[in-house]
Amino acid sequence: MTELIVSVPSDSGLREALGDEPGVRFVTWDLEEEAPCERIDIVVPPYLEGARWLARLEGVDARLVQWQSIGYNGVKDYLPEGLPLANAATVHETSTAELAIALTLAAQRGIPEFVRDNAKHRWDQRSFPSLADRRVLLVGYGGVSKAIEARLAGFEVEITRLARSAREDTNLAGDTVTVHGFTDLHACLAEAEVVILAVPLTTETQRLVDKAALAAMPDGALLVNVARGPVVDTDALVAELSAGRLRAALDVTDPEPLPVGHPLWDCPGALITHHVGGDSSAMLPRMVALIRRQIAHLRAGEAPENLVLGEWN
Repeated sequence: MTELIVSVPSDSGLREALGDEPGVRFVTWDLEEEAPCERIDIVVPPYLEGARWLARLEGVDARLVQWQSIGYNGVKDYLPEGLPLANAATVHETSTAELAIALTLAAQRGIPEFVRDNAKHRWDQRSFPSLADRRVLLVGYGGVSKAIEARLAGFEVEITRLARSAREDTNLAGDTVTVHGFTDLHACLAEAEVVILAVPLTTETQRLVDKAALAAMPDGALLVNVARGPVVDTDALVAELSAGRLRAALDVTDPEPLPVGHPLWDCPGALITHHVGGDSSAMLPRMVALIRRQIAHLRAGEAPENLVLGEWN
């Protein structure tokens, strides 16, 4: 059997975690320099800012590019034509869902306010809204939203689901659920007290949550974004937050990184984390497991998992 060659970034921890495997040669390559060999079966680009280096694959005999994120918006602009690319579905869903729940709970129960009180040694006993009994709208119903839904199961909430196309789907518990289409967005927003965004960034979802969509949300509603920053119209969101009408818990922003002095930093009712949804201790072992499965698929002559760009020959 021909030896498989797999390249991984030098500082990712992947090389050490993958160990040794008979018939597989692992090489380190950050794509910032020339390819270490003419043929590479699986190329794993760096996790952060990997897209801009993909042009280095031009002329390299690469069979598969294994992306380390679920989202792959913008990759087409750099990926040489014809190269198959697989995303990292199965790697980030759990961590991103955890953060979505953490942001929701923190915002609902006033944790940012209590942290500020702690810093000032100030005791200010007050009441905040529960998560229990809230009407929650999941916008997007892929792997991340299904993982969020599973983690909401014990919080006694009422869940509505919405995605690009209306359909009947199956949740992680195996139950058949109704998913509304984007045409119902404003009607669903009007009934939601907590809105959690977990859609991919596409031409259809760019500014999906615009001024009109935000206006449809009830007073005091919470917007949680673990999708991509441009899914939300930032200026419109700043206006709603500044007026004190809505609240937001954001792991992603537009622009990103959020510049020093941007008005979003100082908006009342805004809780911001720094695009860390999938970047936790769970990432490395799950990425290793995915790479090992891709190796097994290639050695068995099978198509790889999660192919999102290009065609497998």
